[in-house]
Amino acid sequence: MNIPFLDNWRKRHGMSRGVAVMQPAPHDAEGVAQLLSECELLRRQAGSAGIELEDTPGSLAALDQLLPRWRDEDPEALTWLGNDAGLYLGTVVVRTVPGAEWQVWPSGRPVVRLASGRELDVVAAGHEWALSGTPELSQVYAEASEA
Repeated sequence: MNIPFLDNWRKRHGMSRGVAVMQPAPHDAEGVAQLLSECELLRRQAGSAGIELEDTPGSLAALDQLLPRWRDEDPEALTWLGNDAGLYLGTVVVRTVPGAEWQVWPSGRPVVRLASGRELDVVAAGHEWALSGTPELSQVYAEASEA
């Protein structure tokens, strides 16, 4: 969508960034994980490029190989795609790295806590990937799996 006054506002203030989980139920960690794993826009983008996201490290590498056409198409979608990329990265880490789990900061921001205690801000990594392609999602995953 191209709305001129929004484009001018974005030039001054930048794109809004982030995801918040409101009122997480501590006893429903599986429900929060399921909600964060949806990533509808990213799954749709990947599907249109012939990539099926199977919540595996290999699918992160496949995403890294996508041509970043979204950067020129719709600036509003870029923010959502960054959110989805980060949440998908977190989903893969939580499902495949022993001891990794979702944590929700008091602000509502979801992060992944690794077994070492290190917290990984996957949403920030997803935004950087969507904007510039670096760091690659597979690289962030490799670092998380070694920690």
